[in-house]
Amino acid sequence: MPTHAEKRLMPYSAEEMYTLIADIEAYREFLPWCQAARVRKRTPLPDDEGEIVDADLVISFKVFREKFGSRVTLRPEARMIDVEYLDGPFRYLNNHWEFKPAGPTTCHVDFFVDFEFRSRALQAIIGVVFNEAMQRIVRAFERRAEALYGQRRLED
Repeated sequence: MPTHAEKRLMPYSAEEMYTLIADIEAYREFLPWCQAARVRKRTPLPDDEGEIVDADLVISFKVFREKFGSRVTLRPEARMIDVEYLDGPFRYLNNHWEFKPAGPTTCHVDFFVDFEFRSRALQAIIGVVFNEAMQRIVRAFERRAEALYGQRRLED
């Protein structure tokens, strides 16, 4: 049952970081091991609070290639993204993002993920490389922010 929680101060606005994470279809362009990303359907939330996106990701790592579906609840006004597992190789998957403004061009990013694979072999393999994998994913999002919004430094 790997879990990972991270809080970072980023030199990008909460809106910029929210937009980057909410762009699921672009994940294949920059996330390690993500071979494909497809949105199945979009459903507006009541009162225009956001939308629910059902999406599939195909993850490829060494000899393993797995597709999984998730339900992503996007709340742009609250700057929150919640991910629930729908189908695929997991027993469960929960993921939460929150983006809190820290200034006009900075924000705190709060990230949490908790999951477990059905396969003991896959769970054993990810257990060995989990921390490194999470760091690579975090760095990939940081590099994507630089590519989209330019390289910025936090003010001292």
